[in-house]
Amino acid sequence: MGEQTQVNCQDCKSVGKRSWDDEKKVQNLRHRLNRIEGQIRGIKKMIEEGVYCDKVLNQIASAQSALYSVAKLLLEMHMKSCIKNQLQAGDDEVIDELMKTVFRLINRG
Repeated sequence: MGEQTQVNCQDCKSVGKRSWDDEKKVQNLRHRLNRIEGQIRGIKKMIEEGVYCDKVLNQIASAQSALYSVAKLLLEMHMKSCIKNQLQAGDDEVIDELMKTVFRLINRG
């Protein structure tokens, strides 16, 4: 990933950038996503090799769980930075945006 530019939260949505800039958090997310990517490649290989369906389904459930964990972590960072700062700046519309995002996450599957 390239160097992240710090943006005022009021401008986050319009410029399409996050407001937090923490390389350690980015590395953590990247590491988790790399592992998930490996899991997906493994699932593809299992299907190509004709592995028993139940074993493949268990691996899919594991990958889904890992991806959901990434989403929860990112949501937490979003709420503690972007959402918090936008509310402090008087942008109450961000609550509706957050609610839509949370509903998409909990209505998965």
